[in-house]
Amino acid sequence: MGWSYTFWRKNFYPENLSSKEFLAYYATQFNTVEVDSTFYRIPRKQSMVDWKQQTPSGFLFSLKFPKIITHVKMLKDCQEEARVFIDRVGLLQEKLGPLLLQFPFSFGNEHVIILREFLDTLPKEHRYVVEIRNKKLLNDSFYSILRDYNAVLAWVDSPVMPLINEETSDFICIRWEGDRRSVSGTLGKIEVDRAINIRLWADRIKHLSDSQKEVFGYFSKYYSGYPPADARELLKAVETKE
Repeated sequence: MGWSYTFWRKNFYPENLSSKEFLAYYATQFNTVEVDSTFYRIPRKQSMVDWKQQTPSGFLFSLKFPKIITHVKMLKDCQEEARVFIDRVGLLQEKLGPLLLQFPFSFGNEHVIILREFLDTLPKEHRYVVEIRNKKLLNDSFYSILRDYNAVLAWVDSPVMPLINEETSDFICIRWEGDRRSVSGTLGKIEVDRAINIRLWADRIKHLSDSQKEVFGYFSKYYSGYPPADARELLKAVETKE
């Protein structure tokens, strides 16, 4: 989740690498990244052009919908903001990955019908992920709506939500959020050993109901404290033959 971390210098980025070169270097190590900054504002056109140019063929960006849509308006009367956001991130073209609708705890069952209406307005050519913080939404009715629109229910490793196994789309998205109360995430190193958890997740991925499903996964700096090591550990475990 993100790449513009100066505290990754030495351990991940070369010590003398300019911050303007971080993304290009990151893209030599991994093939996707989640962008958190779009949660706070709709990105500039030039940013989309720059990101596309700085990354190789096959690289994908997953971007969060702005909080004005998911948190402030909670999908009500936000058609214009959604249209501008979709148009803007569409400049990434073939490098546009899943778009994340991340909702707060206050987004509950009373908002489900609004979610259905909102999903119905979105362009069908893009992939969408829905992340919730309210456990009461974990029911068949909610899953059915996501399936109707081929939207993914995010699997989240977080203290505030139970582990989810529900598959609602033709791809999977996993977000390792961790616990910011116990991990600073700014030390540029592993603070909490998550190796066992990561191996368990690798087993889950290898035993998906459809082994051909594409899996997107993003580590927060609050998981172990050092996402590059987490991602490498996961990839290694997934690729290991049983």
